[in-house]
Amino acid sequence: MSQTASLGLGPNDLESYWMPFTANRQFKSRPRLIVAAKDMHLTTADGRKIIDGSAGMWCVNAGHCRETIVRAVQEQVARMDYSAPFQGGHPGQFEVGARLALMAPSKLNHLLFACSGSEAVDTALKVAIAYHRLRGEGTRTRLIGRERGYHGVGFGGTSVGGMVNNRKFFGPLLNGVDHLPHTYDRSKMAFSRGQPEWGGHLADALEGLVQLHDASTIAAVIVEPMAGSTGVLVPPKGYLERLRELCTTHGILLIFDEVITGFGRLGAGFAAERFGVVPDMMTVAKGLTNATVPMSAVFVRNDIYETFLAAAPENAIDLFHGYTYSGHPLATAAAKATLDLYQEERLFERARELEPYWENAIHGLRDCRHVVDIRNIGLVGAIELEPRPGKPTARAFDVFLKGFDRGLTFRITGDTVALSPPLIITRSQIDEIFGILREVINTVD
Repeated sequence: MSQTASLGLGPNDLESYWMPFTANRQFKSRPRLIVAAKDMHLTTADGRKIIDGSAGMWCVNAGHCRETIVRAVQEQVARMDYSAPFQGGHPGQFEVGARLALMAPSKLNHLLFACSGSEAVDTALKVAIAYHRLRGEGTRTRLIGRERGYHGVGFGGTSVGGMVNNRKFFGPLLNGVDHLPHTYDRSKMAFSRGQPEWGGHLADALEGLVQLHDASTIAAVIVEPMAGSTGVLVPPKGYLERLRELCTTHGILLIFDEVITGFGRLGAGFAAERFGVVPDMMTVAKGLTNATVPMSAVFVRNDIYETFLAAAPENAIDLFHGYTYSGHPLATAAAKATLDLYQEERLFERARELEPYWENAIHGLRDCRHVVDIRNIGLVGAIELEPRPGKPTARAFDVFLKGFDRGLTFRITGDTVALSPPLIITRSQIDEIFGILREVINTVD
């Protein structure tokens, strides 16, 4: 019996839903339907157990269906399902805000809540432009992203993003946007372990953009500390430090998109902590609630927050921005339980302790067929495969399909296999993941 038939779905029941970032015709001809999840594993409609090598989409950091998180959401929905976030609030919003402020790097002590990383990015970009206007520098409207960057799918995030296929169908995008060059050069970085030694100087490209546009026109630079969706590009040593230095020199706000890197993925609460570089704003999502309920946040530097408050007349709105579901009660309940779990099980520390084992395991695939590079940091890794001539992405997609058949799922981007397992992973499960990948990669032409 097919997966769809076992669920009581007819042959046409898959057609109505237009799946995001998916080869819809291929999927609907051979669906991969998940009906349950627990800890490190997913269960398919035909009853097979699949090890989750990507923590969902970089987001289920504490593992699936953790009982304390589930119970917290159940209790909250029975007590209060919704509370309007404009001119009112509920305790959960303030509790989570206070806890996150204590976790954050210094001076990032105020937060705005949203539902997705895309919303958080667009929020941060708007705040950056408005902040400069309130300070009397209204000419600072230009936004600087980076090639191969991913900042969600809102118009702002798409505009500052630098992944070609995510942009080219949707123009014209926002005006007044420019991009730094990406940080990857395989000829100088291949098979680096952790941060590459070469490439810190690439941050100097910001100086060139300042000379081109003048600093007085630039509001913010936004980068992922580690570029995830494009295939795990780890920042070269000195790169983020130099970006911070240049932004400070020229009065430009530096925004870190930590939607992927936040909440233990790199063995620290945030990449800002791991790399010792503090931005002016920081976006998070995914691991904030262990993906149980959608939620995101923007961390804002103290003086940015104070600037908005000081500019507003008494009893007047100080920020004309927000969402119907900002700080939703179910999301804050999930966030509180998730933060508790991270602390109780020391999951951030666990990720850092497992990093050397993970690193050795992934680099053990260097001798596999078609492998041209391997990159890693924290509990993140990428295996880049040589594309088939004239058929980019095809080889990695075949590895993905064969991996799923063998009981493993992971992300693919281009011809790169991207891995980011739940932080509860064990050494034996690491061995299992890379054992399956070795077998699959060596059997794909």
